[in-house]
Amino acid sequence: MALGPRLDIRQTQSLVMTPQLQQAIKLLALSNLEVETFIGEAIDANPLLEIGEAVPAEAIEQAPEDLRRTHLESSPVDQLVSEGRVAEDRPLDIDASALDRDRDTGDASAFERSSSREFGGGEGPDIDEHGRSEETLAEHLHAQIGVTTSDPQLLFVARWLIDQLDEAGYLGTPLGEVADALGLSTVVVERALSLVQSLDPTGVGARNLAECIALQAREADRYDPCMARLIDNLELVARGEVARLKRLCQVDDEDFAEMLVELRSYDPRPGLRFGGGMAEAVVPDILVRAAKDGWDIALNQATLPRLIVNRSYYVEMRGACVSKDAKAWLGEKLADANWLLKALDQRQKTILKVAAELVKQQDGFFRHGVAHLRPLTLKTVAEAISMHESTVSRVTSNKYLHCDRGTFELKYFFTSGVGSSDGEGASAEAVKAAIRQLIDAEDPKAILSDDALVDLLRARGFDLARRTVAKYREAIGLGSSVQRRRQKALAAVR
Repeated sequence: MALGPRLDIRQTQSLVMTPQLQQAIKLLALSNLEVETFIGEAIDANPLLEIGEAVPAEAIEQAPEDLRRTHLESSPVDQLVSEGRVAEDRPLDIDASALDRDRDTGDASAFERSSSREFGGGEGPDIDEHGRSEETLAEHLHAQIGVTTSDPQLLFVARWLIDQLDEAGYLGTPLGEVADALGLSTVVVERALSLVQSLDPTGVGARNLAECIALQAREADRYDPCMARLIDNLELVARGEVARLKRLCQVDDEDFAEMLVELRSYDPRPGLRFGGGMAEAVVPDILVRAAKDGWDIALNQATLPRLIVNRSYYVEMRGACVSKDAKAWLGEKLADANWLLKALDQRQKTILKVAAELVKQQDGFFRHGVAHLRPLTLKTVAEAISMHESTVSRVTSNKYLHCDRGTFELKYFFTSGVGSSDGEGASAEAVKAAIRQLIDAEDPKAILSDDALVDLLRARGFDLARRTVAKYREAIGLGSSVQRRRQKALAAVR
């Protein structure tokens, strides 16, 4: 074999990510509202693009079926080319049982957990449309603080403390750190904190749950020595140790019941009465409704502007172009506009195709509720519609579906599976719903243990181990049998 330089001709194949292809893939992952913003930027950059007149509802209803919606039983969707094959598939991170996480307030946090309402009902996380409150907690407090003192230094520190409060109204920064950061004495910071704690709503500026409750008790003129001892032992309240609490507070059954009623009337999170200033309305991208022979799936036209290419303006500009560079620039803009329209049309068809398969796979959920939610993975949907998993992952990101049962993120319908007696498996969400239903219906005098829950679930067709039941029980925010027994005994004290 001769050694030396030489020229070889080789033929290889590769797929290049062109800017147009990158744009099409990017559009798949955007929600309808984000697409609206994207279109606005495209119109600013391309003089040939403009927003057309909205299509009347009558015209939409009279349009051919394949142009306006997908019908599961009768209307096939055009076969699309999967353009996500060159990208890595992103793992799907599902946490459909998003529960309120209790704020860590030291050893009294258990009381806050027992006082807060548990998440949702048996139908899973119905995502309602939430808008921004007219006034945030910080705005509400700043409006009051300006008329409470004329001391500029005290006013500055108080406003600084207000900006450090979390959404529940608690101050998480130690006063020593505040004093060091501002270069002031701790006495001045304490005076400023007292000023903040005097504002409405009562309880803001507290450093832990006990202080928050104590501030409200003082405001109600109920902070006597007995109530003070009860507030100092909130961890015992959370554990339901009634007899021990009565001994510590030195009260009889009647007085202790009145104290508990008073305690329950206080708000452990006073700041949550106000908006956070960042919440945005959840607008569904896909609308699903029942039809005579299946389901109708349509894109939400209210959030999709109608983009058109102004051909007459193109002809006018073409006639006015003299130089070759100007004509080339205009041709490039026309090509970009046509490609964007094609990418938007392909995006809509892809979303409809994925949504149609989701509704088909989860038909039991839409008809009967969360108990009939099936285990489902990206791979299952991708294989059913002949697409790549990464494409399905992008389509289901940041998009919401609205049906008669509420508004749900598309990723909510992808759930892990557990064993069942029919051999097909059951959704983890269906198991959680069954556990919640059993615990809600349990007799306060006969609290169900995890072993008892295993037997009852097995009778319903769920084959689970005890530790799996315990894991799902904790995931939906339900305590152990001992904790529930104490909580229900405490609730029975009136």
